[in-house]
Amino acid sequence: MGEFEGAPATPETGPGWPVDFAREAGPTVVSALADGLVAVDDQGVIRICNAAAEVLLGRPASELVGSPFGHPVVADHSTEIDLVLPGGGTRVVEMCASTTTVSGQRLHLASLRDITLRRRAWERLEAELDLQGTMIAVMAHEIRNPLAGIGLLIDTLREPAEDLTDDERKRILDQVADRVARLQSLAARLLTTIRTGGELPRPPREPVPLLEITLQCLADFGDRARDTHVYCDPEIRVLADRGELAEMLVNYLQNAFHHGAPPIEIRTTGAGDAVEVQVCDSGPGVPEEFVPSLFERFTRAAGPRRDADGSGLGLWIVRRLAQANGGEAYYRPGEPQGACFCLRLPRATE
Repeated sequence: MGEFEGAPATPETGPGWPVDFAREAGPTVVSALADGLVAVDDQGVIRICNAAAEVLLGRPASELVGSPFGHPVVADHSTEIDLVLPGGGTRVVEMCASTTTVSGQRLHLASLRDITLRRRAWERLEAELDLQGTMIAVMAHEIRNPLAGIGLLIDTLREPAEDLTDDERKRILDQVADRVARLQSLAARLLTTIRTGGELPRPPREPVPLLEITLQCLADFGDRARDTHVYCDPEIRVLADRGELAEMLVNYLQNAFHHGAPPIEIRTTGAGDAVEVQVCDSGPGVPEEFVPSLFERFTRAAGPRRDADGSGLGLWIVRRLAQANGGEAYYRPGEPQGACFCLRLPRATE
C-alpha cells in the first residue's frame, strides 16, 4: 500500500517521530496493511496515514496529515461512519480503533475498511424484504373483505330453498363469482410483482357508477348497514379501477362501523372534474394527536375500541389506491362530532 506519511517535526509533536516510525516499520509491514490506517493524537489531529487512507478519504497525505480527522476514535470499539468526499460523493467505512504509543507519543489508531458495497447490498436486501412483507400484509388485508362477503353470501344460499327464488339465487351466485374474480386478479398481480421485484401492475381505469358500487359494498356488511344513509346522484361516475374503488369504500366503512357510531352517512358531491365521497360517522372522532399519522402504515390508535386483530394497513392502503387512481384520501372532523373520511377522485365524463 506504500509507506506511511508523517508530519514534519514540530514543537508539539517532537522531532520527527512519525518519520522514525515509518522508517522503523519498513515497507514490508506497511505494504501488508490492506485497510486504510490513520493515527490521530489526543486533539483529534491526523499524524500518520497510509496510501489506502488517502484513497478512502479522497485526499492526499499532504492534506490529511496535520488536519482534524473529524470522527471520534474510541479504543476497542468498532463503528460505521459515513465519509463525505471532497468531490461530493459518499463512502461508508467500518472503523476499528485501538491506542498505542509511537516514539513516546500516544496515538489513537483507526483502521478503515470500505464497506460501501456491503452497506448498499444490505439496503437493497432490506428494501426487498420490506416490499415482500408489505405485499404479504396487503394481500392478507385485501382478501379478508371479499372472503367475508363470500361467507355471507354462502350463508344466504344455505337458507331453505323456498325462501329464495331462482333469480335471487342466480344474483347471489353472480356476486360470489365477482368476488372470486377479484381475489384471482389480486393474487395474479401480487405474484407478478414478487417475480419482477417492482410495483404492483396497474389495472386499467374505467367509468364506475358511484351509487352502484357503494350499495354493493354495503351489502357485504349485512345488518350493520341498516343505519347507513346514502346520498348520491345515480348519474355520478368516477374514473377508477372498480375493484380498488370497492376496497377503498369497504375500508372506510369498516372504520366507521368499528370505531364510530350510527348513523353512518355516505355523501357524494361533484365539483368540476372531481368527485368527493365522504364516509361520516357519529362517534367520538379521531384523537387530535393521532390525525397526522392516520394514513401511515402499521399505525393504530390506542383506546378501548382498538381492533386488536387489525394490521394498521387499512387507511394506508386507501391512500395508496386513491393516489394510484389519480385522487387523494384524507380526513376531516365531523360536525358537530364524529369522523369523516374522504376520497377525491376524477369524475368520469364519458
